[in-house]
Amino acid sequence: MDIKNNALAKTARAYAGGGFGKRAAKDFKRNYSLYLIALPVLLFYILFAYKPMYGVWIAFTRFNPAQGIVGSPWVGLANFTSFFRSHYFARLMKNTLFISAASILFSIPSAVLLALLINEVKSKAFAKTVQTITYMPHFISLVVVCGIVADFVSLDGLVNKILALFGAEAVSFLQMPEYFVPIYIISDLWQEVGWSSIIYLAAIVGIDAELYEAATIDGAGRVRQVLHITLPGILPTVVIMLLLRLGAIMNVGFEKIILLYNPMIYDTSDVISTYVYRAGLENFDFGLSAAVGLFNSVINFALILISNTLCRKLNETSLW
Repeated sequence: MDIKNNALAKTARAYAGGGFGKRAAKDFKRNYSLYLIALPVLLFYILFAYKPMYGVWIAFTRFNPAQGIVGSPWVGLANFTSFFRSHYFARLMKNTLFISAASILFSIPSAVLLALLINEVKSKAFAKTVQTITYMPHFISLVVVCGIVADFVSLDGLVNKILALFGAEAVSFLQMPEYFVPIYIISDLWQEVGWSSIIYLAAIVGIDAELYEAATIDGAGRVRQVLHITLPGILPTVVIMLLLRLGAIMNVGFEKIILLYNPMIYDTSDVISTYVYRAGLENFDFGLSAAVGLFNSVINFALILISNTLCRKLNETSLW
């Protein structure tokens, strides 16, 4: 221990001498391989995450492609005001929050439950088979998934044929607003729950096996072990995943909604991201589209800050 402490002290004294430039040079010389590994990731974020941020300027202009970003007329907060006063605003906020909250409410518990059930299976071959079958839908193209969903819920689709066996009349589900959210959530669970469970399975594997042995000696059954060891053991992972989802609560996957929705069900399916798509690419109102997107990002950023602070205070688990 003394040798280790002496080595750490020498390293600290070596880095304390000289300015920041010298310390950075010494650190790069010692860990250059790590810097080289991190370089592609750093370049990716600089080129595709930070460099395009200058386009936020569009949100404050009446953007004209011929005049460019800087040359377009400055309108200040007019685009934001137009969006907030629009009759679409309340509907977009309600649908976005409701669909995101419903997705979080069902997806995380379902993934945790699936991971717990797979972990309890005695046959490893059967467990691996179930795990493979459940996460395979994740790799199916979203266009194909939406095509399957549309066929299943069509007037002559599988769902209506099953309902006909019980005497029910055929229903065009994708033409009725009240059915859109259940269809979206169920299809999302089918496609993503298996893939999402992988991270919880990894967290379960990381739990100390001695805890289970001690619980068995004390007479605890499998249910008590799950309640008092497994669930508390994976709770930090669940909190981190919840924080990540809350940070993107305003970003409902617009690709899937665009592939499924139509004007007849806008009341329950139209969300902020689809409105941005229509405003920018269909109506060519790029300034309004950028303003709505910026508003969306600011709300997401505020939500992740608030949720991270609350989780750190209540559960002592947070992203930072």
